[in-house]
Amino acid sequence: MSAIYLIGSIVATLLLVYLTAALLKPEWFA
Repeated sequence: MSAIYLIGSIVATLLLVYLTAALLKPEWFA
């Protein structure tokens, strides 16, 4: 269970960083 939670937290963090970068630097994803 802890492994699933760890993977989930990592994915959630990466997704949050990705969305933040997309909002701040949209030209990176154009």
